[in-house]
Amino acid sequence: MPSDTRPAPAGAGRTARRGARALAVAGAAALLLGACAAESTPEPAGADGTPAAGSGAADDGRSAADITVEPIEPAREITDVRGTTVATDAEPERIVCLVALCDDILTELGIVPVATNSELLAHPDFLGPEAAAEVPIVPGGFIAPEPEAILSHRPDLVIGLEDTHGRLAPSLEDATVFWTVQPESWEDSVAYLRDLAALTGRTEEAEEAELAFRTRLAGAEAEPSDRTALIIYGSDENFGVATPGTDVAAGLFPGIAHYPWESRGVEGTYSLEEILAEDVDVLFVETLSFGGDAAPLSEVFAGNPLWESLTAVREGEVHEVDPEVWAKGRGTRSLGIVLDEATAIL
Repeated sequence: MPSDTRPAPAGAGRTARRGARALAVAGAAALLLGACAAESTPEPAGADGTPAAGSGAADDGRSAADITVEPIEPAREITDVRGTTVATDAEPERIVCLVALCDDILTELGIVPVATNSELLAHPDFLGPEAAAEVPIVPGGFIAPEPEAILSHRPDLVIGLEDTHGRLAPSLEDATVFWTVQPESWEDSVAYLRDLAALTGRTEEAEEAELAFRTRLAGAEAEPSDRTALIIYGSDENFGVATPGTDVAAGLFPGIAHYPWESRGVEGTYSLEEILAEDVDVLFVETLSFGGDAAPLSEVFAGNPLWESLTAVREGEVHEVDPEVWAKGRGTRSLGIVLDEATAIL
């Protein structure tokens, strides 16, 4: 999928708050339940002994249930989670988004991009279709946005996806500040939110957005489903499995359901036979369209004997979801929507 870092399918300024925010997200009964679970169930671990993705341990060592939000300080220079340093002379006001994560973060911060190449803003939980229609679209699509068109908007910051837009650097870096991002987990997404908030001075908005997301995540992980879930994406009978580490939304699922799908690298994926062997209870489907409308992937597979034998298909638990949010959004607002929709079904 060109707009994702997934395996290929097979076949202005505000004053910063001082002091950390904290919220107790469960009552005594929930705390007791969590304590019992911690004592009786070992924390899942990866091959190297570190906590597995979605197991409840954040990169900074805190558990997912710890939703303390540290204060954000305004800054003219930040170094992001991938070691990229970004510096601006003043708070960026004219921002062009080449990746939907940028649109997600800007919406959380109360900023509208001067141009975008994403359809995420049209979602009703973002700007909505009417307001989104007022935001110019960068020609060239996600894969090949035109540098001249980008610069025509006089941006003081352009944000793109590292593995797709990094090649644009020679055309943009002398004319504007160019920042490429590459989120692999929700922790990365939160870090990018905090970094852009520091640069734009929208620290209070970012702290509130982070708190809202962490609260949602802690609530979902406090009552995980024992059902086996799966997210697949694709078009025209070609599909891939969304896995933690390569898909940010999928990285949420091991903490809220049974999600036995691990990344197989850039070229690896799963077959229908393997999916059938796992006895999937709930199937979330992201139908991707590459120019023009595509038939829902779940309809394309209809009639395939293997597909029809899946438990989720037989029991009517196949759910088409919005790929703009589930596959491309990757930010705290999109991930909050994913959590709400997923937990309502699981």
